[in-house]
Amino acid sequence: MSQWNRSSWREKPILQQPIYPNQEQLKNVLNELQDYPPLVFAGEARSLKEQLAEVAHRRAFLLQGGDCAESFSEFHAKNIRDTFKVLLQMAVVMTYAGGLPVVKVGRLGGQFAKPRSSDYETFDGITLDSYRGDIINGVDFTPEARIPDPQRMIKAYNQSAATLNLLRAFASGGLADLHQVHKWTLDFAHKSEISQKFEDMAEDIGKSLKFMEACGINSKTYRTLRETDFFTSHEALLLPYEEAFTRQDSLTGEWYDTSAHMLWIGDRTRQLDGAHVEYMRGINNPIGIKAGPSMDPDDLVRLVETLNPKNEAGRLNIIVRMGADKVGDGMPKLIRAIEKEGMKVVWSCDPMHGNTIKSSNNFKTRPVDSVLTEMKQFFQVHKAEGTFAGGVHLEMTGKNVTECIGGSFVVTEEDLSSRYHTHCDPRLNADQSLELAFLIADTLKEAQN
Repeated sequence: MSQWNRSSWREKPILQQPIYPNQEQLKNVLNELQDYPPLVFAGEARSLKEQLAEVAHRRAFLLQGGDCAESFSEFHAKNIRDTFKVLLQMAVVMTYAGGLPVVKVGRLGGQFAKPRSSDYETFDGITLDSYRGDIINGVDFTPEARIPDPQRMIKAYNQSAATLNLLRAFASGGLADLHQVHKWTLDFAHKSEISQKFEDMAEDIGKSLKFMEACGINSKTYRTLRETDFFTSHEALLLPYEEAFTRQDSLTGEWYDTSAHMLWIGDRTRQLDGAHVEYMRGINNPIGIKAGPSMDPDDLVRLVETLNPKNEAGRLNIIVRMGADKVGDGMPKLIRAIEKEGMKVVWSCDPMHGNTIKSSNNFKTRPVDSVLTEMKQFFQVHKAEGTFAGGVHLEMTGKNVTECIGGSFVVTEEDLSSRYHTHCDPRLNADQSLELAFLIADTLKEAQN
């Protein structure tokens, strides 16, 4: 295999990249970004890898969730806080009812670029470049908005830095204290059956905490009761941006992408001889591989060999995104191929991307029933294969949106237009996310018995 450096990906074929009309401006922006402080530190990425190794060894569960694509217009402290709260709720449900510690990773603080099925969009006879995320171009369907603009990378960095700053404050400044568990429920969720189920569980947790305090165990003396570890992740799609934040760790001499703790390769950019695989093989962050219905088992084995040649537990997360009707056929052969080679990986389920449909009123949506079905089948297949269903990867938000249909607090097709805010793909709202968390917790509990 050829020698790796942070620019060696430029010698490989690449997909899903914008064409910047002003190359000199692009060069100047990238040079500027290379001098910016890192968003995360190598030691934090190593800590995440250690926690993911616990998942690979069946001693923890991975919860990865957040925005489909962050936007400049929705950037607000309240939105970040509410998504963080929902993730805390989901994690405590899984931990308390499922009996396993939960590794928490947000699709936040850098999830700005999106792969597209076509380079162009046509509307009313007008064809323009596709919207590829706010880090690249604008969502408005105008020629000016759709021109790729390198300056957007600067804005994406600044927004990511502010998001990371707030998330760190939430994780260590009191919001994550288990004594605040009642305050994690969002105002709009109070009326749902699922939120009441969470309140009942929170009451039980409160009673347990009072007993522990009587035994001398409280949040003043035990950090894990008052703080949490929270990591960030995004798809490493826009490689010029990722290269600018690829730094050599002063302690180990190893290379890390300091734009996020975890990066992943999408199902559209996982070519063995492609630029994205070349880039990812050289960084030491934990990384993910999206595996859709077209993933060939032999190709997956070769990808794992390339990206994790030392077979290091916690390094690789295979994120399966089949669709509810394809999991039973597609996933077992992938698991068997990896198990045959003795490869140490985390298996997680993305039940979102394979279940996207168009509603009768022409909204892109996802039926919650299909999401729940894929998650159930993910667990069933792993149980049948004797392997560990180690995680979930979700597009969700703390906002009171109506983007996915169904759920116990039913969103109908007619409801979609009322609060459909996503710039790209539909997200689960707080109630729908909690419903999924309880399903996962019940399944984890069954596996423990």
